[in-house]
Amino acid sequence: MSTPTDSRFAAPIYRARLERAVEHMRAAHLDALLITPGADLRYLIGAAAESFERLTCLVIPADGSPPSVVIPKLELAMLDHSAASDLNLWVLDWVDGADPYALVKSVLPAGATVAVADAMPALHLLPLADALSSLPVSATAVLRELRMIKDPAELEALGRAGAAIDRVHARMGEFLRVGRTEAEVGADVAAAIVAEGHTEAGFVIVGSGPHGAEPHHAVSDRRIEAGDVVVVDIGGPVEPGYYSDCTRTYVLGDPDPTVAAHYADLERAHAAAVAAVRPGVTADAVDSAARSCLSDAGLGSAFVHRTGHGIGLSVHEQPYIVAGNDLVLRPGMAFSIEPGIYFRGGWGARIEDIVVVTTDGCRTLNNRSRQLTVL
Repeated sequence: MSTPTDSRFAAPIYRARLERAVEHMRAAHLDALLITPGADLRYLIGAAAESFERLTCLVIPADGSPPSVVIPKLELAMLDHSAASDLNLWVLDWVDGADPYALVKSVLPAGATVAVADAMPALHLLPLADALSSLPVSATAVLRELRMIKDPAELEALGRAGAAIDRVHARMGEFLRVGRTEAEVGADVAAAIVAEGHTEAGFVIVGSGPHGAEPHHAVSDRRIEAGDVVVVDIGGPVEPGYYSDCTRTYVLGDPDPTVAAHYADLERAHAAAVAAVRPGVTADAVDSAARSCLSDAGLGSAFVHRTGHGIGLSVHEQPYIVAGNDLVLRPGMAFSIEPGIYFRGGWGARIEDIVVVTTDGCRTLNNRSRQLTVL
């Protein structure tokens, strides 16, 4: 279990988040939130717990009474080692053989309208539904509103994460060489991610040659060849758990003229999407800015995914920068801008930065060159 040590992530910030959760619950006519381990729990009480077969569940009532934590006795140290220890939570611990779902029910009013986090596993959701004699509703709307707008401490953590992953990309010439396998490069990159300030390597994509046309390729035993275009998409968490996520595209030797021309179109699409980010515009409009640019260049069919995703304690979270999303952007939202082009069996390229919406536009948290980098 990792513990937030930064004083900016101490008890007062979590008390404020719990109070905001109550406000949003009341507006949504909910009586309680049930939160199992994951990013939502970490956001609300600072506890970096994991979900196992034994139930751990934070119960937040909408009536303003203190929240409860139903937790296995053997996991109590998790609370002691987090900000949760200073939050005046009512702790209901249990041992194997007891019924934790009945404990949850015991702190809820009869007939309560209960909402659960998206990440609650069916292993716990179904027994809870049985105990409550009804299926809980989704807490997505409440939790989205809480986590989408980052506070100054969160933005500072995301900024540190962005700078750390920039330092890894700055070292790519150490790792990417003709004759090395993607897996060998990936292992070195993963070590550099930790060396440059992350607690772990959250993910490493090294897509060389035709593998670059697979947006979610990881690594393989393919050896990198002269002339290969290589997509490197990497990231991980920095304390207390906020993620980096940055993609740059490299080429081993001078690029083919067609590659260079298409990559220039991708650069323009990325720049157009970043320029479109400001308060009051929709997520759809930002996606459209990138998509229209590539479509005008005849590359619309090569762009096969959304333009971006929110980031924070999860590497993918709200808001999603995707066609059809009419969510209006607000200051404090943080998300990726990552248009890509993919030619199956040939090559691919992607440019990804994390941006933060400001009062009059946005600022980028990644500042390495976005040009096709020749190694």
